[in-house]
Amino acid sequence: MTTTATRRGRDTAVHPDAHRVTLAAVLLGSLIGPMLMSGTAVALPSIAADLNASGGAVQWVVTGYFLSAACSMLVAGSLADRFGRRRVLRVGAAIYVIGTAAVAAAPNIWILNLARTASGIGAAGIMVAGGALLAATFDGPARTRAFAAVGSTAGVGLAIGPTVAGLLVGGVGWRATFLVFAVLGSLILAGAAVVAESRSDSPTGMDHAGLVTLVGGLGLILLAVTQVSEAAGASPRVLGQLGLGAALLVAFVAIERRAQSPLLDLDLLRDRRFVAWCLASGLLALGSTTVLVSLPTYLQGVNGLAPGRAGAVMLMLTVPVMAVPALGARLVNRGVSPRLLITAALVALALGNAWLLVLHPGISTAELVGPLVAIGAGNGLAIGIIDAQAMALVPPDRVGMAAGLLNTVRGASNAVLLALFGAAMATMLRTRIGDGPLASRVLSGELDGPDIDFLSDALTQAWRSALLVIALLCTAAAATVAALLRPATVVSTLSDSIKENRS
Repeated sequence: MTTTATRRGRDTAVHPDAHRVTLAAVLLGSLIGPMLMSGTAVALPSIAADLNASGGAVQWVVTGYFLSAACSMLVAGSLADRFGRRRVLRVGAAIYVIGTAAVAAAPNIWILNLARTASGIGAAGIMVAGGALLAATFDGPARTRAFAAVGSTAGVGLAIGPTVAGLLVGGVGWRATFLVFAVLGSLILAGAAVVAESRSDSPTGMDHAGLVTLVGGLGLILLAVTQVSEAAGASPRVLGQLGLGAALLVAFVAIERRAQSPLLDLDLLRDRRFVAWCLASGLLALGSTTVLVSLPTYLQGVNGLAPGRAGAVMLMLTVPVMAVPALGARLVNRGVSPRLLITAALVALALGNAWLLVLHPGISTAELVGPLVAIGAGNGLAIGIIDAQAMALVPPDRVGMAAGLLNTVRGASNAVLLALFGAAMATMLRTRIGDGPLASRVLSGELDGPDIDFLSDALTQAWRSALLVIALLCTAAAATVAALLRPATVVSTLSDSIKENRS
């Protein structure tokens, strides 16, 4: 195991045990973050009944956490570079613990949502500072293995989150469930005390204008896209939020170009290879998350599967996400081209979504094995190599910023693409069924009455249309990422050849 702490900025000496504690703390954060994110939905009915809440206020229990986490990622990364990655990890863990404990004690839905929003900010600090610490602590094959372990652990958390949360909520109640996660967060806080500090060599001031425009712009856009399905995309409120958010992000870019200590160093985006890895990270939501989140509803509504049975079917997708990242890391460490692996991963996502066009009412588990395993394997192969390869391209004093950007792209892509998928499905169903409220119920898995065969067919056709588009986009993404990751010598040779032909 290799450490680079002595040459990565103003880092402290690293005791051998600190390596293991650092990795353990980051892995625990990678486990409980996705686990609570995917598992909270299970607790919503109990929360609503206990606090006498309904509608948007209840949905904000999930949405508020997600939005605050996504908007805080890049800020957390830049703060980590400036003031210390261990410090941001500790502060993030403390905010997460306090916020999650406050959720458990909340007397009403408004205080609960405020606490959940705070928890999302803390989770951002844990995830981003954790990734930056791994990049600063490990190097070479050890770094590849560490990030692959993070990918596998996050896959486990995402997969078992609903099951674990369901068992806890059913056994001890939703309040005690959040207390369990607060205790787990306190273990990260304890482990951070042993982790070696790491920060940029060049202390800089805070980019306040960049912070305000980034958080405001990103927050407004993400808030708008979460409302697209209900508003049918044409609500003046949603359009206003999108317009103002876009204007703030344009202002953010202009500010960063002139800032002496930018929140985001735009030079990172001038490296086509780093952009390629960011693009690949964002496209995982398109190729896998849409199926992971939405297919269980189809299986319950059309095939009549119980929730537990539908969840068991989805293990065919989630198990490869847990197992394959380590394989990707081993292949990279043995000399296999990361460009070849990420291209293969995106092609597998395209193949899996195209294969899922076999979807039909009454589809058997055996018919779903091939497409779901292909999607899960592609996702697992990608998450096992993306972060390590991207961080290897970044100067040591920018690893926090880079980790923040990667996580921002990942989180924002999940929000945007899931919302667009839902809006597209709702639009296709309204067109086929001719009844907006009925289409919404069908999309949520409520199929009954004498027209159930017609409704099942309409939902299936909408799914097939969406899957075909996703498969085509993943194919185009594979070609784009492969082109961006071409070796520089190839690009130079092609450029010289074009110049010669023109002359």
